[in-house]
Amino acid sequence: MEILVISNGHGEDVIAVSIIEALRKVGTIDKIAALPLVGKGYVYEKANIPIIGTVKTMPSGGFNQNINQLWLDLKVGLLTLTYHQYQTIKQWGKNGGKILAVGDILPLLFAWLSGSEFAFVGTAKSEYYLRDEKGWLSSTSLLERWLGSMYFPWERWLMTRSACCGVFVRDSLTAQILRKWSIPVYDLGNPMMDHFSVNPSPTFPHDTEPLIILLLPGSRMPEAQDNWQLILQATQSVREAFSKRSLIFLAAITPSFNSVPFQEDLIDQGWQKQQHQIHNLAIADSQAILFTQSQSTLILSQQAYESCLQLSHVCIAMAGTATEQFVGLGKPAISFPGDGPQFTRRFAQNQTRLLGCSVTLVDTPQQVGNTLTGLINNPQQLQKIAENGQKRLGSPGAAQRIAHCLITECFNNLIT
Repeated sequence: MEILVISNGHGEDVIAVSIIEALRKVGTIDKIAALPLVGKGYVYEKANIPIIGTVKTMPSGGFNQNINQLWLDLKVGLLTLTYHQYQTIKQWGKNGGKILAVGDILPLLFAWLSGSEFAFVGTAKSEYYLRDEKGWLSSTSLLERWLGSMYFPWERWLMTRSACCGVFVRDSLTAQILRKWSIPVYDLGNPMMDHFSVNPSPTFPHDTEPLIILLLPGSRMPEAQDNWQLILQATQSVREAFSKRSLIFLAAITPSFNSVPFQEDLIDQGWQKQQHQIHNLAIADSQAILFTQSQSTLILSQQAYESCLQLSHVCIAMAGTATEQFVGLGKPAISFPGDGPQFTRRFAQNQTRLLGCSVTLVDTPQQVGNTLTGLINNPQQLQKIAENGQKRLGSPGAAQRIAHCLITECFNNLIT
């Protein structure tokens, strides 16, 4: 039996890879291939997972949320790309292969159009956008309440088709709501936390120890470069607020990026590049670049993403999936809106609804320093953040649980 995994975004690709790797361990499958609908599938290539069909990076990076971004994508062949991808998926279905869709409505729709049996891992939506365990959020509109779920009626319709053998959602609250429509939903956790060690207790250091701050500019260019410049303004506000304390900034930059522009921005802001790495952090990145300014250190790393998240106490975040993973570790994040196309004010507000008290949204980078001071001096809030993160992101091991379910319950004819 053969399985095609389709996904639509960098974060979705990462989740898909973790499930594929788990599938390879729990079942005998003739072939697993991937088709990233957005971008060229760098994550799949790194994991030695074969990519089929046509792939291409669009100007919007997959976030064609306004007419200008959509127009740019259309000019470079979005419709042709989508058609070729549809043809690939349709052919896979005709050949009897199964489909695992990871992401949102687009891979879900393509999976259904394939005519094959399919399962869906919903990474983009959560009922936490609209409600919490106590009920509707005050920001939830009357229309959203009338629709009844973050998943729209047409999405729920696709999930109730006979070809859909399983829907895997990101949290228990979402599973609880979707069960109202007889959807074959499973609550097995969120794969994005699988490679981390979760500690549901806040671990802020003593004043005499360095405060480690993660910097997350995002994973799409050129937006990440613009976000980086705003984040550097935020680091300045932190350095002013903690002028007597040792600070270590860990910049987790996507491996596919050219780091030179990021380094140039640092130098423009007064950071000095060091030829030798002198720090005590367990970062397994021999190519990491060290900068210093006064008693602050900044380490720019492109190969130690998980270590950067695990080691940091707090993050300045202008990212999607990476911010969620950091929050899932029980740690606080501070964010502010950028110019997009992804990390706009609306995106930041929605992310705050999704992640609750774990994310503090401020208006400008200059407010980050004082906001961080307030967080550190509020142990009750830090404990609440730690507990909230685990509740909303779940415990590690979800990919293995999903893979086992796909083999034994959804695609049960894969068993040999």
